[in-house]
Amino acid sequence: MTGLRNGFAGPEPVRDDDASTVLPPGQRTRQELTNGTGMAELHESIASLLASRGQWRQAYHHLRSALDLMSTADTPKVPEQLRHEVNRLRREHAEAREQSLRDSLTASYNRRYLDERLADLLAEHAGSDQGLAVALVDLDWFKQVNDTYGHVLGDRVLQRVVDLLQEVLPSGGFCARYGGEEFVLVLPSTDPATAVSVCETARARVERFPWPQMAPGLRVTISIGLAHEHAGSESETKPVSAEQQLISADALLYAAKQSGRNAVAYRSGSEVRLAGMAAGRRGSPNRRAAGY
Repeated sequence: MTGLRNGFAGPEPVRDDDASTVLPPGQRTRQELTNGTGMAELHESIASLLASRGQWRQAYHHLRSALDLMSTADTPKVPEQLRHEVNRLRREHAEAREQSLRDSLTASYNRRYLDERLADLLAEHAGSDQGLAVALVDLDWFKQVNDTYGHVLGDRVLQRVVDLLQEVLPSGGFCARYGGEEFVLVLPSTDPATAVSVCETARARVERFPWPQMAPGLRVTISIGLAHEHAGSESETKPVSAEQQLISADALLYAAKQSGRNAVAYRSGSEVRLAGMAAGRRGSPNRRAAGY
C-alpha cells in the first residue's frame, strides 16, 4: 500500500523483487499488482483523507476494500460516483487546510501560517543574494476607534485595512494577522528600496482612504516597522531567525510610533530612518518609544 499512515496495518501485497521469477498460481508479480488497480487506489485515497479528518472507522472500511481489491485477480472498473467522492473529499480537505491557516475576521493568514512560512522563507533565502523583508504594521489609536464607534465598526476597519495592505503586495508576498490590530507583511526576494516603497505605498493608501464614508469623523492611519535581511548583512555568517526578524521589525515600529505615528521606519546601515513625508519630521527615531 502507498500513502496511508497513522497506524493502519493490513496484509502486505505479494512482492516480487525479480520480475522474471515465476510465482505459484494465485500469486501476482509486483508489476501486475500495480497495473489496473485504479479502484483500489481510489479506496486508499478515500481512506487517507478520512483518516486525516479523524474518521477512523470509515477510513478502515475503505482500506479493507482496497486490500480486498488488490488481492483479487480481476480489478473492476472504477465507478464514476467513486471518482466524484474522492474529488469531493480532496476539495474538502484542501479547504479545511486553507481555513485553518486563515484569520476568521480579516481572511488574512494567521499566526500559525506566519510562523511556518516565515521560517521556510528564511531557510530558502539563507546564503542567497535574495532579500527578505518583514514589516510589522499597527493601526494608530485603534482603541479610540473601538471606544468611539464600537467594535462592529472596528472590525470593519480591520477588514478594510487588510484589503488595502494586500492590494500593494508584490508577487509572493503575503499578509498575516499578528494579533489584535497588528499585521505582518512578508516580502520575499525584495531589495531594501522596493520594500520601503511597498510599505510607504501601503501607509499612504490607508491614510487616503475615505474613512468618513464609513463613519463621520473617522480617520485611520498605520505605523510600520520594516526589517530587511539579505546575504550581504550579518545574516551571511549567522542566519537570522524568524523571531529575531520580527523583533527587529517591532523595534522599528516603536521608532515609527515615537516619531509621531503614521510613518514607516526602516534601517539604513546603523541609522534608523523614516520614509516619505515623515522623513522631514523633527526628532530622532533611534530611541525606543515608551508605548503606543
